[in-house]
Amino acid sequence: MTERPIGWRIDRQITLGVLVTLALQTAGGLIWAGATSERIRHLELRVEATAPVYERIARLEENSAYTRLALERIERRLAGE
Repeated sequence: MTERPIGWRIDRQITLGVLVTLALQTAGGLIWAGATSERIRHLELRVEATAPVYERIARLEENSAYTRLALERIERRLAGE
């Protein structure tokens, strides 16, 4: 009775339930990947559309800083400093 212990064994019989489960999981994964891809594409389009707005805001902020400096200089001249 020198039976060797059997480690991992793969049964060659696959049930219909396993096949259906595998097919459903694969379909779900593909649908999820497609939806994620579409969401990323939509976000990329929004970023491209808002890029000029950010540039304009940066220019306006810089412009307002120069305007503030000019106003302070005018106020000092008017105050007689």
